[in-house]
Amino acid sequence: MDLTQINLTEQVEDAIQIKREIDAPRDVVFKCWTEPERIIKWFSPRGFTTPYCTIDLRNGGIFRICMRSADGKNYWSKGIFREILTPHRIIRTDVFSDEQGHTVSPEKYGIINWPQETIITVNFVERAERTEVTVNHTPIRAGKERDMCEQGWNECLDKLSDYLTQN
Repeated sequence: MDLTQINLTEQVEDAIQIKREIDAPRDVVFKCWTEPERIIKWFSPRGFTTPYCTIDLRNGGIFRICMRSADGKNYWSKGIFREILTPHRIIRTDVFSDEQGHTVSPEKYGIINWPQETIITVNFVERAERTEVTVNHTPIRAGKERDMCEQGWNECLDKLSDYLTQN
């Protein structure tokens, strides 16, 4: 049995992978993922807003964000950039945090079946004047939380498309 194949299969099974074509040039789409003033316009699921975002865009730099639900509950998270290849790829960690930026357990936000840390990889491929965006969020086991996260990513990408259409 090929152990490499088993690891690849596990990674795919434990990941959310979403591919979307966005009607905007790659450099513009990349900026939407790396500039706080743009991120706060679209980076949250439907019914949520993004009142806070800071980005130190460099390898080892920190990404911090707050998403606010319709009922006013804040969900804080942060990550460390592992790779930034402008305008091709972003890789960063993702953990839940408190308002001060201290890492907290996902259970603080009522999320039970969730790892302490995940990795988000976003690839940007130029397709004429459009951009193919691929989001890979791993490791996330199958279950209710994963389904909600996948729905959230799809809603975020819908909002990104809407934002770029309006601007």
